[in-house]
Amino acid sequence: MDTFLQLAEVAAAPKAPNLWGALGCALAYSGALFATIDSFADLLLAEGDGPGGRLSPALKLKTGSKLAAAAITVVSAGIVLGLDANWFALGALSIAFLVIVGISALVLVRHRGSTTAAIGAATAVRVQDQPPLLGG
Repeated sequence: MDTFLQLAEVAAAPKAPNLWGALGCALAYSGALFATIDSFADLLLAEGDGPGGRLSPALKLKTGSKLAAAAITVVSAGIVLGLDANWFALGALSIAFLVIVGISALVLVRHRGSTTAAIGAATAVRVQDQPPLLGG
């Protein structure tokens, strides 16, 4: 009977977090972070690679696939950390990921807004310098 009580105590005792699992999840988070920032950089560098200043379907697909892979990776790593009850690692990695992605998204939005304004100003100057249309 003592053996059963000892087994029950061992099973009920809180387990230490799996540090190797936390390290693997940290690597997964960093890979997802790299993919997210890389997709944002693609958008910044492409500045309207398609006709009419729009993004080409290939760039949209490339960016979307990177963001989807990053989301799947972060959710999977979060589930693993949650199942392991490693709440500190889950919280720390999630907060760091969200802060860095948020700053990157802010930079992306600001740059795209300033680029759009610059293109609009350049178009206005170009239209203003053109001679009037015949018959109009």
